[in-house]
Amino acid sequence: MAEIVLVAESGRQAGSRPARRLRASGRVPGVVYGRGTKPIPVSVVGRDLRTALTTEAGLNALLSLQVDGTSHLTLAREIQRHPVRGTVLHVDFQVVDREQKVSAEVPVNLIGEATEVAHADGVVEQQLFSLAVKARPEDIPPHLEADISGLTVGGAVRVSDVSLPAGVETDLDPDTVVVTGVPPRVQTRAEELAEGEVAQAEEGAEAAAQAGAGEAAATEGEAPAPES
Repeated sequence: MAEIVLVAESGRQAGSRPARRLRASGRVPGVVYGRGTKPIPVSVVGRDLRTALTTEAGLNALLSLQVDGTSHLTLAREIQRHPVRGTVLHVDFQVVDREQKVSAEVPVNLIGEATEVAHADGVVEQQLFSLAVKARPEDIPPHLEADISGLTVGGAVRVSDVSLPAGVETDLDPDTVVVTGVPPRVQTRAEELAEGEVAQAEEGAEAAAQAGAGEAAATEGEAPAPES
């Protein structure tokens, strides 16, 4: 995996107000930490960070972070985003060793066509969208593939069926389901009868309400009886 150079400025002020000012100027606050490095408060240009994290490697892009003339090999971790706009509010840069394995979440993409599921009017349901792996930073794959070509209704593709590249391992249970073939939902006769009873009850209640409203209107419209 190729490294992406990202320039950071150190010496930013701590606190929410300075952080808001940084964001208003187009910068994202962050911190560099790990491998015996004392935490360094930094900021990076938001546009450059977005570019770095939208390559094929995604959030596992290997970043060569330049801070005060020193280069740190890092991965972007603990990314905080705005709940509505989705913009990055804060990012941690974890310093890594090129030769030591690190943990990463890798997206799982489905490949192939689940023909038998489609013929049975079933549904392909993906239950695991990313896989936790361990690998050297340069060996982290951009994604993993789960082949659903042989999937049947009631069948499943499991973690053990997903091919991991050389140097990549996972501690996840091999029997963990990644994707399954779900049968079409067939409404039972009991459900149909229950729904019919509910509909009849609702119609009866509405008719009763309308009848009650009519009687009330008629009573209000009656003239008072003459006095004797």
